[in-house]
Amino acid sequence: MSYWLYLPNNPPEDTQRKGLPLLVMLHGCHQTATQFAQGTRMNQWAEQMGYAVLYPQQLVSSQAQRCWKWYDRATQQGGGDVPIIVGMIDKVMTQYAIDRSRIYIAGISAGAGMANIIALNHPHLFAAVGLHSGPVFGAGHNTIGALGVMQHGAALRADAAAHEVLTRHPQFPGMPAILIQGAGDNVVRPINQLQLARQSQLLNRLSAAPKITHKPQGRGGRHNAHQLHDFYEGRKLLLRVAHIADLEHAWSGGDPALAFNAKAGPDASKMMLEFFSRHQRV
Repeated sequence: MSYWLYLPNNPPEDTQRKGLPLLVMLHGCHQTATQFAQGTRMNQWAEQMGYAVLYPQQLVSSQAQRCWKWYDRATQQGGGDVPIIVGMIDKVMTQYAIDRSRIYIAGISAGAGMANIIALNHPHLFAAVGLHSGPVFGAGHNTIGALGVMQHGAALRADAAAHEVLTRHPQFPGMPAILIQGAGDNVVRPINQLQLARQSQLLNRLSAAPKITHKPQGRGGRHNAHQLHDFYEGRKLLLRVAHIADLEHAWSGGDPALAFNAKAGPDASKMMLEFFSRHQRV
């Protein structure tokens, strides 16, 4: 499996001292790693904020549309491509000065599903996860089942899958998450975000009601109207759920010259890096 690695040219001084935070970015179906980097403009933000970014690329020989197999039961339990991607992270950590307390993973669509699986199977490795237009965790189990999840969610499997993670990892340390979803997404429908949020509340043991913020549409349609549901433990923001009006199955605030990217903000790449900057593994 190939991967691309972006390293910032002028990281901040404290980053040079402690090591670079590392973000792993997983593309969606019908995308390459380089198209994903270009469409999300993540490297520009990583340059500004001093992040290294790792882009694994799914093999066409493994899946004809380059989809990650998030619906595969063995993959969900930590097999499949999971150890390959974790191996890439280990390799990058040994070759470059990476801050091991600040490793994050994110993706869109099938890439979001896969990012979540990797984080939940290696919770001590990652400080937070970012899921854009992602399917709910722990259901599907074949290609027909996957399509059902994308359209209808996972029903009762949603809670059960989260409880299974906690059973497998009795010392589960929690997994801070930012979930971004378009209200107009007909590929991975918004029911998935609702159930991912429910899973995240269970995994992070969150019981308090969220703080809700309404953001109006920007002038000239630069930003879509959106709602943020922020779940805190004390003063620590552990779960941010961003629900964006008028956004279809595309990266919010991306480069519309590439498929699966929407010009109108909010900028999902910036939102993710700002959320990640609040979290590190201790």
